[in-house]
Amino acid sequence: MSSQPPISGTTAIVGVLGDPVHHSLSPVMQNAALQAMGLDWVFLALPAPAGELATVVRALEALDCRGLNVTIPHKHSVAALCRELSPLAQRLGAVNVLVPLDGGGWHGTNTDVEGFCAPLRRDGRQWQGQRAVVLGCGGSARAVVAGLVELGCGRITLAGRRPEALAAFQADVQGWAPQLQTLAWGNGVAGALAEADLLVNTTPVGMASASDPSAAEGCPLTPAELAALPPSAWVYDIIYTPRPTQLLRQAASRGCQGLDGLEMLVEQGAAALRLWSGQATVPVEVMRQALLERLP
Repeated sequence: MSSQPPISGTTAIVGVLGDPVHHSLSPVMQNAALQAMGLDWVFLALPAPAGELATVVRALEALDCRGLNVTIPHKHSVAALCRELSPLAQRLGAVNVLVPLDGGGWHGTNTDVEGFCAPLRRDGRQWQGQRAVVLGCGGSARAVVAGLVELGCGRITLAGRRPEALAAFQADVQGWAPQLQTLAWGNGVAGALAEADLLVNTTPVGMASASDPSAAEGCPLTPAELAALPPSAWVYDIIYTPRPTQLLRQAASRGCQGLDGLEMLVEQGAAALRLWSGQATVPVEVMRQALLERLP
């Protein structure tokens, strides 16, 4: 591994924008990668309140920032600040990566879909025609549904607790996700799970919280719903703290194959770094190891 140059007057900035963003693990993995690549860059977590987002984005452009990740709650609103959007970002209405353009301004794109799909594609696993159930209809669910469409899933059932949010989600994606159907949580979810080849949790239920340690014991499914899940199903929880989550623990006890969100975080970050650096190969294993060393 090459040594990282000391921060100096020539060190360029990359970073992640969010509010809050102090908890982000992106600086851990990205700075490890920058050191391995020998780039004179530093990756920072940059808090950006919603009312100041446009000011922050313009200021970073003026500072010759080499690229940005964008996280909650700005993935939708930052799209309006881009000079151009990738077709995927336009389709999703969500941007998680900004790349500086020649002549000024930002290109907005989305690497969450690539990050989500990467671990599912390993070992030649085929998802064509498979049946998927997605829990939750928030911002992450759009990238997950787009990934499932890209993987060729034949039926996608989206379960949520707010009928109005489900209806809005389906209206937004029906042009590119015709295989999506929505389901009010508690109304037939067990039946959908019984036929699932893949379950994806996009809700925060079960995520470890410094302010509420008991939150890590939460599970988005009831015992009866879990019991409906076939042992042959894969369960993908995009949460990665704790490892494993309660959902993955209980799914494993049924014999299900489990995936957590660590690989999604690594792969979306690696895809972003390729865009910023212009290098086709980035040290993905270094990024993964840096996170594993930081996480409990």
